[in-house]
Amino acid sequence: MLSLPDLRIVWISQTYEGKIHDKNICDKENLRFPKGICLWQDGGFLGYKPENVIIKMPARKPRGRDLSQFQKQQNKEISSFRVKVEHAIGRVKIFRIVKERYRCHKLFFDDMVFEIACGLHNFRITSRLTI
Repeated sequence: MLSLPDLRIVWISQTYEGKIHDKNICDKENLRFPKGICLWQDGGFLGYKPENVIIKMPARKPRGRDLSQFQKQQNKEISSFRVKVEHAIGRVKIFRIVKERYRCHKLFFDDMVFEIACGLHNFRITSRLTI
């Protein structure tokens, strides 16, 4: 899922079952980005580096050592920006059909449900109504 700072969702992948690494999904989707865009990633995208893109990802703590004050400050700034993405995900998951298990086995039904939930979320954001 890609979202903007105002919480609007601008892209979603197809849904995947089980524990599939975010990087593998991005590689499979073959995403292209405009030159110079900044991607704020979390640890799930470790190793994902598209061309002509600025990557902002929190520094990992080295084994047996602490992060420097500079790295801690950078991580704090990155986290304060990334929390907006997490809020967008959380707002989509308020819809019961998204957050709970459903037993429909129709082809692409789960993709359609998630797409509709994201569309409703974007409608709520753009119209500033509470659903």
